[in-house]
Amino acid sequence: MATIIFAGYLVRYPLGGYAWQMAHYLAGFRELGHDVWFYEDTGDWDCGYAFNPINNEFARTYDYGIETTAAFFGKVGFGDRWVFCDLERGLRYGPGANYVDQLKAKADVLVSLGPVNRLSREPFANRASIYIDSDPIYAQLKLATGDASLRAVVDAHSLHFTFGENIGKPGSDLPTGGYKWHQTRQPVAMEFWESAAGPGRAYTTVGKWDSFGRDTTYRGETFSWRKSTEWRRFLELPSVTLPNFELAMDVDRVPGDLELLERHGWSVVDPNHVSADPWRYRDYVRGSRGEFTVAKDMNVRLRSGWFSDRAACYLAAGRPAVEQDTGFGDNLPTGPGLHAFQTLDDAAEAIREIEGNYHLASAHATAVAREYFAADRVLGDLLSFAGF
Repeated sequence: MATIIFAGYLVRYPLGGYAWQMAHYLAGFRELGHDVWFYEDTGDWDCGYAFNPINNEFARTYDYGIETTAAFFGKVGFGDRWVFCDLERGLRYGPGANYVDQLKAKADVLVSLGPVNRLSREPFANRASIYIDSDPIYAQLKLATGDASLRAVVDAHSLHFTFGENIGKPGSDLPTGGYKWHQTRQPVAMEFWESAAGPGRAYTTVGKWDSFGRDTTYRGETFSWRKSTEWRRFLELPSVTLPNFELAMDVDRVPGDLELLERHGWSVVDPNHVSADPWRYRDYVRGSRGEFTVAKDMNVRLRSGWFSDRAACYLAAGRPAVEQDTGFGDNLPTGPGLHAFQTLDDAAEAIREIEGNYHLASAHATAVAREYFAADRVLGDLLSFAGF
């Protein structure tokens, strides 16, 4: 049995998707027989701000996130295995508050999800430290163009993995930022998602409509880190297929976009209402008919192979997923319950195929989740590569 520190992100962004992403890692490591602790700190200055979905504001106050994190971890069996460190004020919270230094000294493995915490390499110099790139392509481009802050975080780890499963493969010309990237994918603890009731009426998705300020140039071409531009390519989908389509996204951030979607037959609901409570988020996914969604422009055009943890949850719940093609079909078995689309016609045909035999599509979705995303399998491979 190894002692694992899993460094993640929840107190500062206490929304349903993040909560379940953290729970999947923790549950997967525990299922493999390891003693795992969740660790979070205030990170670098830009990561220190915490989001409160109740008032829809960011601030350097953490009471709401600490309270909701404690409640969620208590319900999923990790109420005694987490700690949050406010580095600026020298404060620690959670059941591990008085155990942080000992934990860092005894841990066999550090696993960091993204660059959002401030852990130095020195305490883990002779132990396995794993960095998981959760923003494929964007991260590699930032590294390649000299982002010293990100490079310092990545360099604090001895092994580097990415959700962009086509990055670093033989023959690939995708940017690497100078690192050897190993492939991994989003784990899902199946027990949290199975046994859903019958499917709902609408194909849904949850997420951020537009991310400002993260467009990046590569080889003289500009790639955007946003979905709104991709959604506009598929506005006509509700008019050429029978099911309903609903977005839990902050569409109203961009003037005129909400009206544009509604004119084309899309329903839009408040993403904070869906996501503020992890259990409501789970009910929303499990109560959907399936997922239809686009991906960020840079992952689409550069075909990184990225696949979202949210989509994996739809699959685990037996909900078919129709996802914009990022090259994930190079690594995952598309079929009745998992479709990759490039054009409006592709997307419409995928919906028609699912509706033609929904039972088959649902069964395939669940089978893909079990075979390719089950947390014990994904994390067993990760730890095996690290020598555990």
